[in-house]
Amino acid sequence: MEINEITYQIRGAAFRVHTALGPGLLESVYEVAMKYELEKGGLRVQNQVGIPMTYEDIKLDLGFRLDLLVEQKIIVEIKSVESLHEVHFKQVMTYLRLSEKQLGLLINFNVNRLEDKISLKRIINTFT
Repeated sequence: MEINEITYQIRGAAFRVHTALGPGLLESVYEVAMKYELEKGGLRVQNQVGIPMTYEDIKLDLGFRLDLLVEQKIIVEIKSVESLHEVHFKQVMTYLRLSEKQLGLLINFNVNRLEDKISLKRIINTFT
């Protein structure tokens, strides 16, 4: 399946989850609901995927974890915050770089209305 088709399905699942649950819940609730919606749609989804990190010759076990990895291609980072900040974008970019993935979606569910320009951001790995 092409990356744009997968992204379209992820966005649709996010809108369904937000419509059903609304804002104000924990990120973990949205994560489980998103995983369910995406799998129901036939996508392969892993949650809390560990990212290995190496500094020079040292393997660091720091607990970096992706919220969702969809079809081994797209990272989905879920937030439930008042507003997205630069640090959230940097977090996704770091995950993309460390995992050598091309695309990430940053979704903030703690909004009255889920909108692409405010709460659903597409982030492309510029380090590959």
